[in-house]
Amino acid sequence: MAVIGIGLYVTGSMEAVRLYCDAFHMELGYHVLRQDGKGYYHSELMKDGEPALSVVEAENHPGDNPVQLGFTFDSRAALERAYQLLADGGAVEMPPQTLPWSPWAACLRDRFGVRWFLSLPQHQPGEDFVPEV
Repeated sequence: MAVIGIGLYVTGSMEAVRLYCDAFHMELGYHVLRQDGKGYYHSELMKDGEPALSVVEAENHPGDNPVQLGFTFDSRAALERAYQLLADGGAVEMPPQTLPWSPWAACLRDRFGVRWFLSLPQHQPGEDFVPEV
């Protein structure tokens, strides 16, 4: 399985979700609001029943590159190999770890400034999940 996804880190994520859903005829799918209620900790926008885009409230100003590409791997070994290659000369934003929606995932910027979210196949956390942010 090799799936490439797109994530956007923006300020005003709730407004952005409404805009993108309207502009691209998408629907808000699985989503989690931040504890402060001021944006999405995670949101998935669906097109024809399939995930098409993720929108997240940026912790700080989104910076020069608010876009993050996601890649889903078949195995932890394949993810680790890609992580090591992409991290060389890059900047790690989140080392490989377990997340509520992925058994193993990492975030980094490669040496070209491209943001990556690497993960094993994702799942939705339980209904009782509350983000720490």
